[in-house]
Amino acid sequence: MSDTDEVIRRFNDAFVHHSPGQLDGLVGEECVMEAIQPAPDGARYEGRTACLAFWQALAGDRTTQFEAEEIAVAGDRATIRWRYRYGARAADYVRGVNLMRVRDGKIVEALGYSKTPGEAAVPLATSPGRRSIE
Repeated sequence: MSDTDEVIRRFNDAFVHHSPGQLDGLVGEECVMEAIQPAPDGARYEGRTACLAFWQALAGDRTTQFEAEEIAVAGDRATIRWRYRYGARAADYVRGVNLMRVRDGKIVEALGYSKTPGEAAVPLATSPGRRSIE
């Protein structure tokens, strides 16, 4: 198992098991994180203190639940595809992905992206011969 595999496994476990203290040794001093909200770009957090505080608050929230759909590691990079449940109804979730980079056993980059939750449709581009979806 590589350093990246182990760091990402421990990072993911902190969210799945609501263990924010487990994140403490995983975040690099120069870490940069982009959250999934607010749209369109998400909030940007720079530095260990800011990234760690955001993640620890999220991991400690027992009213929500992360579920890993897929984790792929390649060298110093990892992709975590996830589902984030935020309510009791079956439709109370959003799916997304984090693109991670690990250096010297610490997370140094985490870019979060998600599908748009809610009723509003996202406009789709049309191509010749294809009808637009309304």
